[in-house]
Amino acid sequence: MHIAIAGNIGSGKTTLAALLSKHYGWEAHYEDVDTNPYLNNFYEDMQRWSFNLQIYFLNSRFRQIVDIRKGTKTVIQDRTIYEDANIFAPNLHAMGLMSSRDFDNYKSLFDLMSSFIQPPDLLIYLKASVGTLVSQIQKRGRDYENSIRLDYLKSLNERYEEWISSYDLGKLLIVNVDTIKFSENPDDLGHIVQRIDAEIHGLF
Repeated sequence: MHIAIAGNIGSGKTTLAALLSKHYGWEAHYEDVDTNPYLNNFYEDMQRWSFNLQIYFLNSRFRQIVDIRKGTKTVIQDRTIYEDANIFAPNLHAMGLMSSRDFDNYKSLFDLMSSFIQPPDLLIYLKASVGTLVSQIQKRGRDYENSIRLDYLKSLNERYEEWISSYDLGKLLIVNVDTIKFSENPDDLGHIVQRIDAEIHGLF
């Protein structure tokens, strides 16, 4: 089974993936952040590096999905290939940080790749206000994230809401992280586990 967690930068995807992996014994596949050769450059000069970064993520996530579907284990994945194509790349294009030529090239490649893959069996969306995102980004203290602009986070949030409102690729569970503090409160994590149990019993 393939479970995936979607959400904006700082919404808690990695934390929840780790907690659920431990609870269920699922194999966790994390976003390639520490070894990504483009992230630092991207946050220093988004316009120059946006296309390179998005192609890197597209390749990385496509490989992840191929590996997940080849395997026999239940996997929880931190962020999906669909977020890159529906949120991050279009947002960069709309902000003038990716040229139309590069965006069209990227979209064509995604459309081809997505025809070869299956969506997750369950998508967990972590919904968060910009204030919560900023607070959690500051807590984890990654240097390259210090320069993230508020308008960038806000426009990403708007695209997430639009995407989730019409998501129809599979089962969907929405968690409001403004009120459900799963990293601090075991009862809140228990609440999420109960909701996941209810969803995945319908998947077997």
